[in-house]
Amino acid sequence: MKSIGLLIIFSLTLFQVALSQNIPVRTLPTEIFRSINKNITDTSKWRWKRGGAINANLGQGSLSNWSAGGDNFSMVVTTYFNYYLLHRKGKHTWDNNLDFFFGYVQTTSLGSRKNDDRVDFVSKYGYTVDSSRKWYISGLYNFRTQLFDGLTYVTRDSGILNSTFLSPAYTLLSAGMDYKPNSDFSLFLSPLTSRWVLVASKRLYKDGAYGVPKGRRIINEMGAFASLNYTKTIWKNVSYKGRMDLFSNYRSNPLNTDIYFTNFVTFKINKYLSASYNLDMIYDDDVKLFGPNKNSPGLQLKSLIGIGFLMNFAAK
Repeated sequence: MKSIGLLIIFSLTLFQVALSQNIPVRTLPTEIFRSINKNITDTSKWRWKRGGAINANLGQGSLSNWSAGGDNFSMVVTTYFNYYLLHRKGKHTWDNNLDFFFGYVQTTSLGSRKNDDRVDFVSKYGYTVDSSRKWYISGLYNFRTQLFDGLTYVTRDSGILNSTFLSPAYTLLSAGMDYKPNSDFSLFLSPLTSRWVLVASKRLYKDGAYGVPKGRRIINEMGAFASLNYTKTIWKNVSYKGRMDLFSNYRSNPLNTDIYFTNFVTFKINKYLSASYNLDMIYDDDVKLFGPNKNSPGLQLKSLIGIGFLMNFAAK
């Protein structure tokens, strides 16, 4: 993953170019921390937009006297919940987004187990610094974890615990520049980012996990961060939502860049019925659960396709 580090270096170069364009960086502390009061002479209106989506897919199969073999019964359930709250007023923007994914699979040979579990919240504040309102001085907060136990299965009904609620949990606080040429695309670049990795479960932190030293619950990392977001209605009934986060830890192997890349495509059939495809790729140099001896990092890949219920919240 060392080649990915070049993207971080390129991003930081863009950041330096932006700062050279007479941007009033010295106004940042007063603009971010000053209170925003709506007085009598302020006739502009607050602009809020909220909405989201609920998606649930179900797949089921059964066999009886099937010569080719296979599971007599299989069922897969995948769910996705999204809620966003956006604010625009003058030179200020504030974007909030919450994603929740959960998947469950049941087969006669493997029993029941989850195949997806993720909670991801992002909040980003920006203050525009150019007349075109494409560049913003921004602060970003991100929290990501899961809700239920994650096991590496040894037998059909037993496995080794490798993750659970708040183990791990990632909290990221970042300051940088945000480039938003339109409502579909944004690129956030930060040379100054603090990330905390929490392992709350005693069963995991006592042996050391996710880069947290043995016997400790939390570790702090300083580094560079880039986040690319893209949302687009490709055709009338086909929409795409994608996000890629890159983090380089200054203190440990900075060229071994962590990657979080998620893609979600929906194909709307009618008002409530849709097909969806979800592709996630994660690489974290500190997640050493793979390889022949289960002690090496590796690219995590998840691909899910399904058909089911989709309901979008009315935006306001």
